[in-house]
Amino acid sequence: MMNLNDYGLCYLSLRTSIGLWTAFLCLLLVATDASSMVRYITRFTEEAFASLICIIFIYEALQKLVHLGEQFPINMHNQLDNLTVYTCRCSPPANASTDTLHQWSNTNATSDIRWDELTVKACKEFGGVFEGSACGPLGPYVPDVLFWSVILFFTTFFLSSFLKQFKTKQYFPTKVRSTISDFAVFLTITIMVLLDHLVGVPSPKLHVPDRFQPTSSSRGWLISPLGTNPWWTLLAAAVPALLCTILIFMDQQITAVIVNRKENKLKKGCGYHLDLLVVAVMLGVCSVMGLPWFVAATVLSISHVNSLKLESGCAAPGEQPRFLGVREQRVTGFVIFLLMGCSVFMTSALKLIPMPVLYGVFLYMGVSSLKGIQLFDRIKLFCMPAKHQSDLIYLRYVPLWKVHAFTCVQLTCLIVLWTIKASAAAVVFPMMVLALVFIRKLLDFCFTKRELSWLDDLIPESKKKKEDDKKKEGEGGETYNRSALGV
Repeated sequence: MMNLNDYGLCYLSLRTSIGLWTAFLCLLLVATDASSMVRYITRFTEEAFASLICIIFIYEALQKLVHLGEQFPINMHNQLDNLTVYTCRCSPPANASTDTLHQWSNTNATSDIRWDELTVKACKEFGGVFEGSACGPLGPYVPDVLFWSVILFFTTFFLSSFLKQFKTKQYFPTKVRSTISDFAVFLTITIMVLLDHLVGVPSPKLHVPDRFQPTSSSRGWLISPLGTNPWWTLLAAAVPALLCTILIFMDQQITAVIVNRKENKLKKGCGYHLDLLVVAVMLGVCSVMGLPWFVAATVLSISHVNSLKLESGCAAPGEQPRFLGVREQRVTGFVIFLLMGCSVFMTSALKLIPMPVLYGVFLYMGVSSLKGIQLFDRIKLFCMPAKHQSDLIYLRYVPLWKVHAFTCVQLTCLIVLWTIKASAAAVVFPMMVLALVFIRKLLDFCFTKRELSWLDDLIPESKKKKEDDKKKEGEGGETYNRSALGV
């Protein structure tokens, strides 16, 4: 990975320049009505991008859990009968210099270094070597932390999923069930923090600063776009800013298209230009202050919409609730960001949250956001006999082999996006996201417009199916009337 310090460049100043260029280009897109190109973003593009984001959430959560196994290793060759003789002590390194051996004594005003009494942290600082049957390559084995972290991780995921579906259960009044379902993630985090405190295993906690100040003493609240960098970096920053603009534009528009789907039954109009304008302004502010960029979060946006869905009350036992729409208001969005801002004053409470619990929440958000993505419904058709396939509307009018071909193209695009994102060629990732739109246009030469209207139309599956059923019922009634009249 390239290190900017090797080239004498300041990262924060260069990042500020790129951010300001990106904000300017986004404002230019707003002024030139570029958001009108959203009409070219169909289900093919949005599902490939949304699936990628969801998979990233899932993969990163699992990767973080595996990384805990490296921080807290376990002995895979334990013998229960030898537990009383397992030890791990710190010993002086074989090639230790005289200065290293006397460093500890100078610091602690003692004559000799007692290596066997050093803590794990101190032993690593002074280059000690861990010796003993209970020692791993990086230090003593600590199996309790890893196993407890795994329990916290999966319990958080399953408990969040259970509480989210609690509104469909038969216990407690409807209002209580709905409240539990709406605050499923918050209740889960609270329960897991209390459980972690009661058990007492030293699980890794969330690291937050103690004071409200910049994390580095070498920087202030505002970052200069030039800093110690040469003047030409202000102009050169426009090149990576162009790639950032493409990615942010596609991310913003695809997220907006997903949120404004017809199946969500939104009544208020879309604000594609306004959304991009807000993102552009916040990009500039965050860049100058050295903060993470403010962009559309696909998974969080989908989760927010899902949490605001309205359903009808069940009048009869066993009756499934009917989706009525989404609570369209500005209160939740405002309160979310207000609480995010207030979180800087709640560091004492945030320090109590175990990291495996947060990883479990990320896994839940990634998995829950996969629901409703047609791509994964079509992937399951590969391993499903025809007689067991659901009555999907596109299967009525599109041959199965063409459905599989469309799925293969979309799945290939998803795999290519993931490969580029995880490789050294990640710099061209924004271009590949944009290329999804052009790949979709090429499908017009492989599929008929009628087939694409069923496979790639943004009209909700359930609505198309109802309209088709009504059409068939009408044709059936007309045929019956003609037969009765002898026509």
